[in-house]
Amino acid sequence: MSDRVIVGAIGGAFGVQGEVRLKSFCADPQAISDYTPLYTEDGRAFAQVILTGQLKNGFTARIDGVVTKEDADALRNMDLYAERALMPSLPNDEYYYADLMGLTVVDTGGTTLGTVKNVMDHGAGDLLEVIVPGQAETILLPFTQAIVPTVDLTAKRIVADPPDGLFPSDV
Repeated sequence: MSDRVIVGAIGGAFGVQGEVRLKSFCADPQAISDYTPLYTEDGRAFAQVILTGQLKNGFTARIDGVVTKEDADALRNMDLYAERALMPSLPNDEYYYADLMGLTVVDTGGTTLGTVKNVMDHGAGDLLEVIVPGQAETILLPFTQAIVPTVDLTAKRIVADPPDGLFPSDV
């Protein structure tokens, strides 16, 4: 899926005519319909997405091939991906979440701290979920310029200056 970027998710059926609840992860939420075809992780493709209404946390939409409530329910909680080539270019200090996952996190001295498992945004700012070798629990690292001064996609690494005590001292 590295040639695709997550752009949204289907929340389930809306009504009984095959419409779905659609969450958009795009900077311009309505732009999700511009990036068709959209794909699911299992490879299913949707050539057309038509936004039909607005909901509190997303949209109602018609997706080609989805004509019944049962079709829509079968897609509940499915992530939708667009071809990376269709996505707009980003400024130097912005990244697609998919580009950050799997990167090695090192401290300012070059010591490996872990690997980015996920990127989360709970409204107060992005967090990098970092898998630390030998630890059962992951660490949530604030993704700010002060704490993460360098992201090098070419070298597949992130240089971090985490607050004292965030990572175990034996890492």
